[in-house]
Parts: sequence; C-alpha cells; structure tokens
Amino acid sequence: MSFASADPLSPTPGVVPDDRQPVILLGRRTAFTRFNGALRGVTAAELLAPVLEAVLADSGLPAADVDDVIIGNAVAGGGNVARLALLTAGLPPAVPGVTIDRQCGSGLEAIVLACRLVQAGAGSLYLAGGVESTSTAPLRAHRLSSTDGAPDFYDRVRFSPDDIGDPDMGVAAETVAAAYGIERERQDSFALRSHRLAVAAGHAGVFATEIVDVETANGPVSVDSGPRPTLTPSLLARFPAVFTAGGTVTAGNSCGDADGAVVVVVTSRARAASLGAYGCLAFVDAMPAGVDPNLLGIGGGAAALRLFARTGVSAAQLGRIEFTEAFASQTLASLDLIAVPVERANLQGGAIALGHPYGASGALLVLRLLSQCRAEASAGELSLSALSIAGGLGLAALWRWES
Repeated sequence: MSFASADPLSPTPGVVPDDRQPVILLGRRTAFTRFNGALRGVTAAELLAPVLEAVLADSGLPAADVDDVIIGNAVAGGGNVARLALLTAGLPPAVPGVTIDRQCGSGLEAIVLACRLVQAGAGSLYLAGGVESTSTAPLRAHRLSSTDGAPDFYDRVRFSPDDIGDPDMGVAAETVAAAYGIERERQDSFALRSHRLAVAAGHAGVFATEIVDVETANGPVSVDSGPRPTLTPSLLARFPAVFTAGGTVTAGNSCGDADGAVVVVVTSRARAASLGAYGCLAFVDAMPAGVDPNLLGIGGGAAALRLFARTGVSAAQLGRIEFTEAFASQTLASLDLIAVPVERANLQGGAIALGHPYGASGALLVLRLLSQCRAEASAGELSLSALSIAGGLGLAALWRWES
C-alpha cells in the first residue's frame, strides 16, 4: 500500500511521518433502535462489547496490541463503560479504557482524541467510538435537595447558567429555525429525504455489512428500526409542533432517542501499510467551537468555519459531509452557514431516520464517511464530519481519502 506523505493541509505544513499520520482502518456498529425498543434491556457495556470484538476480529490485530479503548458516552451515569465493555468483550486486563463526555459530540470527540494520540506518537492502535443505551440509562437525582430529604429527580443536567440561557434542545431548535429562517416545509422535506436515503441504503445492503448482531431475550437484533419507508409529505405535514406553540419543529422533523454503539479502528498510516490495508480515511484536523447556548444548533457550523480557517479548506472542496441530524432546523441552518448544499450532505440518511444514541452519533458520522469513501471516493477527496452539541458547542473534523 502506498500513501503520499506530504500533507499540505496539516496545521504545520510539511511532511507528516507515516507513523504519525492517523487513519481510520475499519469500523462496525450495532443496529440503532428506538428508545425502549428492541434493545431496551441491553446496557451500554453490553451494546459496546460485541462491536469491540467485531472490529478486532475484522482487523486481525492482537487484542494485546491495543494502546487504549476510547469511548464517548453521555447518559450512562458515570463509571467507565469503555473499561467494563472491553473486559466483557474478552480483551486482556492489560488493555486500558477511558470514557469521555462531550454529550452528543462524545463519539466524534473520542475518535479525534485517538487520532491526536497517534499524531503525538503516544501509540499506534486505538479502538474509539461511542455508545448509548437511552433505554437503560439510570435515573438521576440531586441528593437531599428537598426539604424532606427525598431525592430530587431531574431529566437532564445543566449546560449553561440561567442568566445566559439553558433551553431544552427542542426549544433551541425552534429558536434557530426562527433566527435563520428555516421554514417548516424545508424541515419536513429534509426529514423525508433522511428517511428515504436511509431506507435506500438499507435495501442496498450498505448497513448490513457493518452491523454486529446483539443478542437479546427475544433473539438477535441486527436491523435499524428508525427508517420509515411509508413516510410521505402529507403525513409529515400532519405532525403538530411539540416544543413551542405555533412552531415549526415537530416529532417528524426531529430525531428520536435511540440505543446503539459504534467503534472504529484508529491506527497510523505506517501500521495500516504493514497490514496491507488498502483504503483508509486519513485524519487531517479537527476544531471545536462555542456559540450562544440559546442558538446551540449552529455550533457544528461554527466549528466547521473555524476548521476551514485553520486548514485553508473551503466548503467547495468537500466531496461529502456528515452532520448529526438532531433537528432538521439546526442541521439546515449549519449547512447554510458553511455554504454546503443539502444534496452533498448525509448521503445515506441521518439521525432523523436512524435515531440519535447520543454518545454514538458522532462516531457514526465517521463510519458513514468511511463506508461511502470506500465505495466511491477518489484519492485525495476531502470530507467533513460535524455536529452541534448541548450547551452551545460544536465539533468538526476534516478527513482525506487515501486509496
């Protein structure tokens, strides 16, 4: 396998040694299923373990060679799901694991961190991705916060102080829709496109090759439950606004909570070449961003703009883009912000169709790019993965296909 070693897009222009150039070698995932659906009794660690096993088996690499397992997670309730899952998967106790939380950016953050470690020379083989079991996430409560000493249960953590604003996700999606002129018809059209593309990809067998069976009491689960082949414009138009009276954000043009796990193998260009591996997604750079928490939906667009400025890449140079579809309004606003036509984004559908297992969704963006590029990309093609994050954050990563 031959890779060019000059990297003009590196923040420090010049030669990137093959042993410091991070690449995504391969990836696998579970099916994504609706909250309290087919995977409702499977914990986050139980979702993650078979995917870790599968990527190791696919790679042919010894488990003992893994430098670290880095996993994003948002609502599992603490602990270290990465470590628990790797031991459940049968990896040696000498393999470490770490779990990180940047909410729905966690899975992408985990992969970026693994790439940075390869760049730094800290290691050459990482299993990275994300997992979420929204169905088994623990209940949360503040200890002794009420006058009678009873636990005070709450639905979500705080992301911003009240004097700035800490809106619920749906309310923020409405604010973005109003601020950026994203009409209801456009949101519904985008949602319908997501379902149709995901259904088409499923029928073509694209997803089947990457999905790992998860055993449950009712048998193995291996099919995404979200994509709806019978969805129509007229049906979408009947959905009422759910977050703001008279609003435009509905259950039809928003994602659903989901359960799922995604893991990719991050290694160096040199190690990939030693394996005889052909076709890798090379990491170029990544950038986070902060925005007004009341307009949190544009965080992904803001991060992409920072990344463009840092690397000198323009949106016109991108072959494809994957953006987490938490809400159609915020995805469209962010794509508008970075001047990317909808036709170039989310070519196999997104979270509106597949669902949103928070900690895993960012990792799915990378797996989608890897799958698409392996099928049809030309050498050197640039791609972008980006998402908006609770609390007014965004994260974007730039990739280059190396065949």
